Amino acid sequence: MAIDGVTETNEAQIAVHWKEEEYVHPSAAFIGQANLTDPAIVERFSEKHFPECFREYADLLSWDRYWHTTLDPSDPPFWKWFVGGKLNVSYNCVDRHLAKYKNKAALIFVPELEEEPTYTVTYQELFTRVNEVAAVLRDFCGLNKGDRVTIHMPMIPELPITMLACARLGLVHSVVFGGFSGEAAGLRAADSGSRVMIYADGYYRNGKIVDHKPSADIAVETAAKEGQKVDKVLIWRRYQDRNLSTKPLVQGRDYFMDEVLKNFKRAKVDPVSMDAEDPLFLMYTSGTTGKPKGCQHRTGGYLAYVTGTSKYYQDIHPEDVYWCMADIGWITGHSYIVYGPLALAGTSVIFEGAPNYPDAGRPWRIAEQLDVNIFHTSPTAIRMLRKAGPDAPAKYDYHFKHMTTVGEPIEPAVWRWYHEVVGKGQAVIVDTWWQTETGGFLCTTKPALDPMKPGSAGPPALGIFPTIIDEDGQEVAPGSGKAGNICIRNPWPGIMQTIWGDRDRFVRQYFAKYCKNPKSKDWRDWPYFASDGAVIPADGYYRILGRVDDVINVAGHRLGTKEIESACLTVKEVAEAAVVPVVDEVKGRVPAVYVSLKPGFAGGSHVSEEIVATLETMIGKFARPKDVHVVPDLPKTRSGKIMRRVLAAISNTIDTGDVTTLANPDIVETIRQQVQGKGPVVLKEGPEDIKHFGEQE
Repeated sequence: MAIDGVTETNEAQIAVHWKEEEYVHPSAAFIGQANLTDPAIVERFSEKHFPECFREYADLLSWDRYWHTTLDPSDPPFWKWFVGGKLNVSYNCVDRHLAKYKNKAALIFVPELEEEPTYTVTYQELFTRVNEVAAVLRDFCGLNKGDRVTIHMPMIPELPITMLACARLGLVHSVVFGGFSGEAAGLRAADSGSRVMIYADGYYRNGKIVDHKPSADIAVETAAKEGQKVDKVLIWRRYQDRNLSTKPLVQGRDYFMDEVLKNFKRAKVDPVSMDAEDPLFLMYTSGTTGKPKGCQHRTGGYLAYVTGTSKYYQDIHPEDVYWCMADIGWITGHSYIVYGPLALAGTSVIFEGAPNYPDAGRPWRIAEQLDVNIFHTSPTAIRMLRKAGPDAPAKYDYHFKHMTTVGEPIEPAVWRWYHEVVGKGQAVIVDTWWQTETGGFLCTTKPALDPMKPGSAGPPALGIFPTIIDEDGQEVAPGSGKAGNICIRNPWPGIMQTIWGDRDRFVRQYFAKYCKNPKSKDWRDWPYFASDGAVIPADGYYRILGRVDDVINVAGHRLGTKEIESACLTVKEVAEAAVVPVVDEVKGRVPAVYVSLKPGFAGGSHVSEEIVATLETMIGKFARPKDVHVVPDLPKTRSGKIMRRVLAAISNTIDTGDVTTLANPDIVETIRQQVQGKGPVVLKEGPEDIKHFGEQE
């Protein structure tokens, strides 16, 4: 239907303008050593073999008692996996490797300060330390199976050690990203009912000591306001001979972990045999408003799924040195730094600091020093490193066999730099799509079997059956050129069990939209709604367009912000780009573009003009931005995510909110003055979609 010559589109029909890219094939050398080379596995994981196909993942684990039912769908959408089975996650990640790998590196810690030596935690030492910490949690803190523990720590080895100690006892850990505020940690502790919190005194970030102990005091106070009393706060010291924090301990509540551990040296704690459906951890999704949402993940199904996907898609062997540059405080770190790699007896690198400190060569120096051969990071980090040191990788003698990108769609131009410069044209790339809620990968190429395609996540992961559905509930045909909402038609072992304490919200948010029959007990009637837009060409390679709420409706045209950003990045001067909506009286919303430039390039009207011309050429005149702002840098979280919400607030003259926890908070005022002028500005209320734009990123 056309209105005034403008094609009317609905919510799911997001404009799709990325052109399809050419295939890139894996090398014979990679294929020859890969874990997954048998094409028959596709048939084994086909729908006619579902759900029994996932036995192949579960059989990678050591079970105390084998399960009797692979999938119980009797209470949809609260699926139960490997019912009747019993196992312990800590045993699977540590104990069972000792006979063969006790003196092999489990973790390699790289401090941010280059003058500090790296140090290795072998599987034997990991076993010893996990047991000692488990004894502290059980005997000193009085915690038992099912109790929750909130962990608010930086990237130090004591974080995975603490997680594994919790898993050994059957405690449900809730890890909060170290960059979150104490208030955020306190709200999560209150929601989960944690009476013990675990902290660090401090850590290094961009060469400076961050005093983390004040966050503990704020967290305990915040939890108390929410009605949750925290009895004990255990604090790991970054250095045992001194305290990095200036805040004193609270008598009777706060304890240095190294001092408590003196009473538990050489303690041994038998791993508690857990039901496959017992919760393993909570992972709270990020957001700045409303009640935090705790994604509850199960023990058996989750560990089976991350172990299988780590083996087949990450291609982790025990002899590999694997570095995922994410933070353990996010789901990527849980699944693909800690649980998946360690279940396979892998060697996992933990890096404390910022990837571009003291310069953009740091990641490649680490890779050379440790002989890392599997590298895993996000498009945001790739873009940041490309901007700061486009030629830096060539200066270092490292060789990756495999690289992963995760967390958001990657623009083809950035993909090619990652492949050709970082991977030196030799590494295979898996571009993975998944979510906190899903536990592990949902779309990705099988690295030795499928060709890569820049900008596309690839085919479904094994045993995953996606579909794209429009707002009317109709499936979008492959090759149609139309986009819609990507959904998963079937359950899988890694999917979250529920939202902690809120079953109704779980059903409402993830299943109600496309549920065919709320009374049905057939899993086919309960597709999972991912809230991501996607398109599928005829070759079956899914291309993720970003959150369905991260689109801009320009006079009826639904424009994905990611496609506009991708077009901007084809301009040679542009290093990073962010696109946000601006209110327009005529068109409703129009895009505003923010870019930062590569080193050696100067701003000026010619850059803005080239960006506008590129958008009009690659997408259309309707994509012409209201403004193009060339800025020194883009506001980012400490994990490197661009804060589009802040930019949207500046462009629409509304309150930017609290920006003190950003990695570069000063840039916000610099950009504000550039966009709004230096004088005082009267803030507007702003519509809801603008105020919350980008919050789900």
